[in-house]
Parts: sequence; C-alpha cells; structure tokens
Amino acid sequence: MDGREFFYRLGKLVYQIDGAYEEYGKSCDLGSPNLLWILYALNDGGRHSQKQICDEWAIPRSTANTIIKDLESKNYIALSQIKGKRRELLVSLTESGKAYADGILSDLYKREKEIYSEIKAPEALLDALQNLAAKMQRIAATEESAGGKS
Repeated sequence: MDGREFFYRLGKLVYQIDGAYEEYGKSCDLGSPNLLWILYALNDGGRHSQKQICDEWAIPRSTANTIIKDLESKNYIALSQIKGKRRELLVSLTESGKAYADGILSDLYKREKEIYSEIKAPEALLDALQNLAAKMQRIAATEESAGGKS
C-alpha cells in the first residue's frame, strides 16, 4: 500500500464511522448530525465554551450557534460568561438537558461499549490517530498560511 491508497482508505473509513453516527442521530429524530455531537460533547459533565466545542468537534460556528440557541430556548442548556472573555460563553447542560441528552445517548453509549470491548489496543489506536490528526492539521495550517496555494 502506498500513501495515497492509505489516505483513500482512511477517508472512507472515517466517513463510514461518521455516517454510522449520523444514522443513529436520524433514528433519534435529531434534525442535525451536529446536534448529536454537541450533546455528546456537553454530556461529559463539564462546561465547555462554544468556541471549544466548534474547534474540538469541527462544527461550523454558525451551525453550533443555531443549535445552542435552540437548546437554550428549550431550557436544555445554560450559558454563562467566562471571566475576562467578553465574547465567549460557557455552555452546560441543565437538569432537563441532561435528561434529554441521556435519553438520546444512553443507547449509543451501550453500543459503543460493546464495540469498544472488541478493539485490541484501543489506547495505541487513539494515540496513532491523534498523531495523524496533528500532522494533518499542520498540513492544513501550512496551506492556510500559504494562501491556499501549494
């Protein structure tokens, strides 16, 4: 296998995995696959800024903002100011938001747990993928700084 075939196969696998999550979201009647990822991110019990969610989950800011405003209107999330950052807010699930997220994600977590138990050396796999992602981000940053010209 050469580099081109590797990245071709990797791309297909990444999109197949993403597609499986998207199908799960559709089965839960979520309007947007990004809603699933935002709930997933917030359901870890922590508080995250909208910027952090967008950066870590590669969700466009306008898309995240629309979803977050909708969740806020349903009282599923609370927004709070980050000290010293005028334009950035912390996002956290409310009690009703936690129940909503748990209702959507509990079956997904169960399925993930079953799959996880079959993965050999999961930490090594994650380390390799993280390393690859960091290298790919450097390529994207290089392209960006070059004005999109190779």
